[in-house]
Amino acid sequence: MPTFDESGLPGFEAVLHYGLLAPHGTPPEIIDILSAELRKLGNDLEVQKRIRLEGGDPLSSTPAEYADDIDREEKKWSKLVHQLGLKVE
Repeated sequence: MPTFDESGLPGFEAVLHYGLLAPHGTPPEIIDILSAELRKLGNDLEVQKRIRLEGGDPLSSTPAEYADDIDREEKKWSKLVHQLGLKVE
């Protein structure tokens, strides 16, 4: 399989992200509690070990950082979809 560079997309990167999202309108204090608990879980050495065994890199972020990441990914992939003229069938 050719790399992105070999396919004419130099510098392009595709990364799989996992995260937890709450419904729109969830109170900020609930988001803060969930975020703090998830960070605790993500800092657990056994959880990190499992993530690494699955080929991942354990990372944590704030809700705002994750929202920014989602926005960046959406913009990147939307641009590619439009450039290639991809359509849902």
